[in-house]
Amino acid sequence: VQLQASGGGLVQAGGSLRLSCAASGRTFSNSDMGWFRQAPGKERDFVAAINWSGSSTDYADSMKGRVTISRDNAKAAAYLQMNSLKPEDTAVYYCAARFKNRLSLRAVGTFNYWGQGTQVTVSS
Repeated sequence: VQLQASGGGLVQAGGSLRLSCAASGRTFSNSDMGWFRQAPGKERDFVAAINWSGSSTDYADSMKGRVTISRDNAKAAAYLQMNSLKPEDTAVYYCAARFKNRLSLRAVGTFNYWGQGTQVTVSS
């Protein structure tokens, strides 16, 4: 699976962005999808994830109520709608994929396909 993230940019605090992740390959519909982020000097953190069928989602506590993850298997794409953005949300956002399994959707180490990242900058 090859992943291409897009949709990042500069936004003021309180604004919104929608990130997209386009996937190539035949296994997208059997893949769990996740979004992670990494700020300068920090580890890569879990943001949100959705299982292969879309029946299960998980969100980081810091993002609950502000983000929504979704997917369109027909388009082989995943999305992250982010609202009420804060300056501390500034980071490079990565989409990731793994073959469907029952491990925690939050486990960054279980995702073995990664996109190139898209920069999100939130100004105060």
